[in-house]
Amino acid sequence: MGMNEQGFMSEALRLAREGIARHHGGPFGAVLVVDNQIVGRGWNQVVLRNDPTAHAEILAIREACQQLGRFHLTGASLFTSCEPCPMCLSASYWARIDRILYAATTLDVQGIGFDDQRIRDALRGSGPAIPMQQLLREESLEILQAWRDDTASISY
Repeated sequence: MGMNEQGFMSEALRLAREGIARHHGGPFGAVLVVDNQIVGRGWNQVVLRNDPTAHAEILAIREACQQLGRFHLTGASLFTSCEPCPMCLSASYWARIDRILYAATTLDVQGIGFDDQRIRDALRGSGPAIPMQQLLREESLEILQAWRDDTASISY
């Protein structure tokens, strides 16, 4: 017997609690579901791994891709304990996840120190951004052309 949406969200929340108990990072958990089965699980492990990208959603995406043997998660639903940050939302787009269900909002977690508004503002062009500079474009274009010409390249 499969779980329903509330059951999947409850599992994401359980993972968030587990991460807190282990002191692995922030209070976030996520599961990825395909065909009513959990294929990926994750909880925030930023502190454990010393990795700012070790968010619950990212880890769940990685596990699901390994489990399914593919890098597109078409047909998947992401259940996450909080509305995804810009990085996790972008990863969800790259993974081609069909839908996202979340419990808390970004406003809910601002008060406990998880404020990604600076990033959201920078992406909108209304806040400070990380300075960027282009170098060695011609050399890079040669690499891009080599990839395009390689018949074994896999497009994604």
